[in-house]
Amino acid sequence: MANDSKADVSNDDPDDDPDDDLEQLVGEWLTVPDIGERMGLRLSDVRQMIEDRQVLGARIGPRNVMSVPSRFFTDAGPLPELPGTFTVLGDGRMTDAQILRWLFTPDDTLPVQGAPIDALLAGFKTEVRRRAMEAAY
Repeated sequence: MANDSKADVSNDDPDDDPDDDLEQLVGEWLTVPDIGERMGLRLSDVRQMIEDRQVLGARIGPRNVMSVPSRFFTDAGPLPELPGTFTVLGDGRMTDAQILRWLFTPDDTLPVQGAPIDALLAGFKTEVRRRAMEAAY
């Protein structure tokens, strides 16, 4: 059993992509052009938003397209609580993929049903950040 996680990381099977589980865990993704159209932004502005870590993205799908979880956005734009949460988790040496997994993994102990992203959307930023600090260190 101890070798299972090592085997998952070093698996050379091209059909067994570790990002496939991330793609399914997150569910709905938006591509850079999708975000630009939805938010009325130029593609370069969307790319800058990702570069500035206002949102996180991952390369997903068969074409390896840069995409961002749709739940990172409201009608007003990206959730303002995200960058600080990314910073807390990143300071604990989590990769972007690990941060995305943490945000979208269901947690029955949260004050709302679902994952940390659902708690952020419901206004529980302080609780999510507290848990992020615990997870990161």
